[in-house]
Amino acid sequence: MSSELLAHGLGGSTDLPIPVTYALIGGAWALAASFAVLLLAWKTPRLAPDRHLVRTPLARLVDAAAFRGVVGAASVALAVWVGAASVLGPQDASNALLGVFYVLVWVGLVPASLVFGPVWRTVSPVRALYRVLPHGRPRALPDGIGVVPAVLGLLAFVWLELASSDPGSVAAVRTWCLLYVVILLGGALIFGEEWFARADPFEVFSDTVARLSILARDRESRALVLRNPLDGAATLPVRRGTVAVTATLLGSTAFDSLAQTPSWKSFARDLGDPVLIRTAGVLACVALVGTVFWLAARTSGGVTRERRAQLPGLLAHSLIPIVVGYFFAHYLTYLVEKGQQSVFTLFDPFDRGWNPLGIADASVNYALSSHPSVVASITVLCVVIGHIVGVTLAHDAALRLLPKKDALLGELALMLVMVLYTFLGLFLLFGA
Repeated sequence: MSSELLAHGLGGSTDLPIPVTYALIGGAWALAASFAVLLLAWKTPRLAPDRHLVRTPLARLVDAAAFRGVVGAASVALAVWVGAASVLGPQDASNALLGVFYVLVWVGLVPASLVFGPVWRTVSPVRALYRVLPHGRPRALPDGIGVVPAVLGLLAFVWLELASSDPGSVAAVRTWCLLYVVILLGGALIFGEEWFARADPFEVFSDTVARLSILARDRESRALVLRNPLDGAATLPVRRGTVAVTATLLGSTAFDSLAQTPSWKSFARDLGDPVLIRTAGVLACVALVGTVFWLAARTSGGVTRERRAQLPGLLAHSLIPIVVGYFFAHYLTYLVEKGQQSVFTLFDPFDRGWNPLGIADASVNYALSSHPSVVASITVLCVVIGHIVGVTLAHDAALRLLPKKDALLGELALMLVMVLYTFLGLFLLFGA
């Protein structure tokens, strides 16, 4: 499934309106220029995590028991519907489970979380199921667990998608989902709802991306407010595993591009078990992204040893726009076109010829695939804009966290890392 190039929305290097070399150099220069402008014009911290623009009345609706009950019941019903389709529907790529799992949930979480905030907390069928089950007083989660369980869940997902022998196997995805439900529900019955916030890979993914949403909760009143998305990025909680979350999201997407390149295919062809090779490739990309960022974040002087150890987590929010930009660059056509097909499949998941809404003859709109130069241009813009926003967040954070005389060195290291990410990201996207 992940091997379908057009499904991931990539134009080739020949589809760019400019040569790919110019795109690579231009992206690097755009980052360098934005960094220079920030140094000259942004000399004091300007972002405020607790600042909001407008208070809205939406909290009354979203927090109402009736609303949550309806959404929860709908999410559980949809999960049961898709689960039944995974057993009774066609056992091939047309099965509804695959489209929901890989497209509507995994890729769809990014735009949904950007617009509506951490939506998975509300639409998670496992959370909804937990709320109606009898449960006693929860135990406290062990100290220092952070979001490590969610990191393991994210790695399990990307392994299934990118490294397993058959990511399009309905049985394999069904087994993954069953383990997901058992682990989350079992943990929640012991540790309470906090377990979801620490162990649910989709919830942690959604919550991370939602830091850039214009819609957020006021920390004190819990009202829903509109805010500057850049103000919200710095609200990312610093927990054990925070850097690993962003590294997993970015590194796994990079490997997905790498795996499509002729160089990787030639390299991996005769090395042995392809599952082991792809597994090593995924882990290497994730480790490389995380390690390079971790080292760059710790380069600044003028701080105590304890403070230096905290810097990677305190600066991790600067990677969120890079993750978002790369996701849109990599998966845009996949989301738009495969997303349409996934929705159509939900209305006839058992392949019985059902047509409840009169859309049986509807066809997928392939407008994006028909204009590869547009897709290629969007790809470049998503990657470059994501990195420029990341540099901006890192600059503001450095002004807040580091001594003035040492801030430049720390920022310079992060900027160089982001230039590297930009260059490699575009190279891998168009190298495929």
